[in-house]
Amino acid sequence: MPPGGVSLAVGGLVPLSSGDWPGRLSAVVFLQGCPWSCGYCHNPHLIPAGDGEPDGWQRLLGLLRRRRGLLDAVVFSGGEPTLQDALPAAMDTVRALGFAVGLHTSGAYPERLRGILPLADWVGMDAKAPFDDYARACGAPGSGAKARESARLLVESGVPCEFRTTVHPRVHSTGSLLSLAADLRALGARRWVLQEFRATGCADEDFARSPSWLPEPALRECLAGMFESFTVRSA
Repeated sequence: MPPGGVSLAVGGLVPLSSGDWPGRLSAVVFLQGCPWSCGYCHNPHLIPAGDGEPDGWQRLLGLLRRRRGLLDAVVFSGGEPTLQDALPAAMDTVRALGFAVGLHTSGAYPERLRGILPLADWVGMDAKAPFDDYARACGAPGSGAKARESARLLVESGVPCEFRTTVHPRVHSTGSLLSLAADLRALGARRWVLQEFRATGCADEDFARSPSWLPEPALRECLAGMFESFTVRSA
């Protein structure tokens, strides 16, 4: 076990972000490894499992000790953070230092998410496509059932959360966004964000070459009427 009592595969660190947890100034730690391969992924270097940066966890701890009173929170992102066994211990360590804990997840591991939710103050969950069409978005059979169960657990936990969808014309259409909205609303989701695709970092040339697309105003108005909070974020 390394110094700090946590063996965490850290693939990257952003010392300050105002957008990864809306309304909070956060450090964002990107964890290595993801079981899915979304064509529009802008962090493809985090997909392979591995040990990550040798001193990544210690760098984060050092940053947090220096930034007490300046940062509000730490967001564990990825990759898929719940893939790592050490995540609960890392979340506990961050909380003991006085920081709120946020989590970004795809919902790939619903049972792991169930155990982690009591440790989180906020969760941002990717909602990639209508649950019955998930495999087309992320290339993993059975992924839709896992994402649906994770979304259900998240909503029923009462942990403050938002669902986020990166919109890409190779994956989404007016019909698919309406279907996804219906899926999320049926689960009781209250906050949904559509995010414009960013080509930066995307390793799939076909996806990267595709022009960005966001729903037209009439569709946005329709979707907004289905949720307590609906936001479109440009790249």
